[in-house]
Amino acid sequence: MTSTAGPMRKPFVLRYPSVAIFLIVLTLFTATITVLGEGFGIGLISTSFVKTLGKTLCLCLAALAMDLVWGYTGILSLGHMAFFGIGGYAIGMWLMYARTEIIVIESLASSALPPTAQEISDGIATQIFGVVGASEFPPIWAVAHSLPLQLAAVVLVPGLLALVFGWLAFRSRVTGVYLSILTQAMTLALSLYLFQNDSGLRGNNGLSGLQNLPGLDSVPQSTVSILFFWASALALGLGYLVCAWMVSGKFGSVIRAIRDDESRVRFLGYSVEAYKLFIFTFTAVICGIAGALYYPQAGIINPAEIAPIASIYLAVWVAIGGRGRLYGAVIGAAFVSLLSTWFTGGQAPDISLGFYTIQWVDWWTILLGLSFVAVTLFAPRGIGGLIDRFAERRAPDRHGADLGPDLGSLREKEADE
Repeated sequence: MTSTAGPMRKPFVLRYPSVAIFLIVLTLFTATITVLGEGFGIGLISTSFVKTLGKTLCLCLAALAMDLVWGYTGILSLGHMAFFGIGGYAIGMWLMYARTEIIVIESLASSALPPTAQEISDGIATQIFGVVGASEFPPIWAVAHSLPLQLAAVVLVPGLLALVFGWLAFRSRVTGVYLSILTQAMTLALSLYLFQNDSGLRGNNGLSGLQNLPGLDSVPQSTVSILFFWASALALGLGYLVCAWMVSGKFGSVIRAIRDDESRVRFLGYSVEAYKLFIFTFTAVICGIAGALYYPQAGIINPAEIAPIASIYLAVWVAIGGRGRLYGAVIGAAFVSLLSTWFTGGQAPDISLGFYTIQWVDWWTILLGLSFVAVTLFAPRGIGGLIDRFAERRAPDRHGADLGPDLGSLREKEADE
């Protein structure tokens, strides 16, 4: 009796070697940093640098989202770092509340009478909002005491904001540069609102002390930094796997077609607006998760982090890495962000020209802008294109072979990459 079942299909990771290679490299990198770090290793790498690497992994995750929405779908969003910041604020609210609650309870423990719940709440509010002249919790902090609800806000708030904004924009068929301007305007409006003291998020002061995890005072920062580094690496690995799976099948073909010729895809009967809305919302959620992992490692978040320039930087990273390539987005974000840390951190030596001294702290943004222009003009595939050449990847042969009397009716199926 012969079996009617077809040949067993290879697992997704084996069918796409680039995904397997990325996950292996990420795993080896994570293990190496763990061994060399101070938390669980031999201490060759400082805790501050481990935090820098952890933050870089979070930025790589945001770059993945940007590549999916821009490189694959053709939506140049200049507002995705706003979703990144919202995720940071969502987790930061709980961190500040829970940490301040411990401090207030300890300070009231010496009172003659046990403090009431209202006294504890008033003390927490005064500690948090005294810097902006307030002593009461704004409505936005109604669930700040609950970690599960704030974790839900990390996903829901960026997702709902992107869903509403995207529905209004795509329903009106706003495209191209006009859509980019709208996303930038949304980011600017949110940033200006958060700068106000009555926004409920401490205005220009932002949320600070986020590196102090409640209940883990006895755990050294060297250990905490490694734990966040692991979480950031895990999030990046899962994010890369999901994004690669999405762009590998029919869904990926449709969004690439939308990028290349939106009108034709609509003519073929596809709901272009639904695809674009899903990608826009999904990538906003990814950015929110990345922000929630980033800011506890940074220790502070303020409205300047949501300014439009941050989203422009994100687009530059993806362009330099090579948009339309997931690994290119990761490489671009890692390369440029680490280089930026080196130049702006005072580690790059100044160059004396006799009549003028180049200080990289002041010239880094100019260098970055020139790099973006150079990549756009001379290397549109970015760093990812160099990897393609090194790996000797070739585009599939599309001319096909004649399989019937009508030369235009039947063609070979395109080689599966």
